[in-house]
Amino acid sequence: MEAIEELAVQPCTSSLYLRPFRLSYRQNGTKKVWDFMRTHDSVSILIFNTSRQCFVVVKQFRPAVYMCEIERHQPQVFENQDKESFPSLENPLPAVVGVTYELCAGIVDKPGLSLEEIACEEVLEECGYRVSIADLRRITSYRSGVGVTGSRQTLFYAEVNDQMRTSGGGGQPEEGELIEVVEIPLGESMKFAYDETFPKTMGVIFSFMWFHNNIAPKLPKK
Repeated sequence: MEAIEELAVQPCTSSLYLRPFRLSYRQNGTKKVWDFMRTHDSVSILIFNTSRQCFVVVKQFRPAVYMCEIERHQPQVFENQDKESFPSLENPLPAVVGVTYELCAGIVDKPGLSLEEIACEEVLEECGYRVSIADLRRITSYRSGVGVTGSRQTLFYAEVNDQMRTSGGGGQPEEGELIEVVEIPLGESMKFAYDETFPKTMGVIFSFMWFHNNIAPKLPKK
């Protein structure tokens, strides 16, 4: 995960995942323009292992996060975005600046499958636990990237145990996925959620808070 080499930035003229558009409209008599992107909706899953009383999250390198850090330290990289060539990254930052902690998740790109079926697939592929639709509890759905994409993410909760784990997870290497499965002990979860030294998504923070408000009070007292 740390071996990031041969970095090169170039214009994106087509993509399987992002489609840029410009919307012009009139609102309350004022003419406006807004640039946005269409992308896939997604699912995410808060996984709690009851055998070891811990949350199961994933850790992976995110190029977009990495390039935000690159721009912060080397703003000249994006100064020529209207040109066909970009300056080379002569002194790239260590890959760790682009690594984030996230919930198990995946895009909704299989028309024949329900959100629940996609969620079950992601839990198995990324974290190695075999869960059924009956094991899922729908928490809520919300909009993410409202200024740019407006896509919808649906959040589920699943309890697992050690007997349900059939593999080490890690995603699908043939699709370029390189995922590390991480366990966060329940007693340390809220400290982890607010510790900014561990870059993470809002989904992690929100779902941990949801768990402590809705599930933790019902757990057997030790």
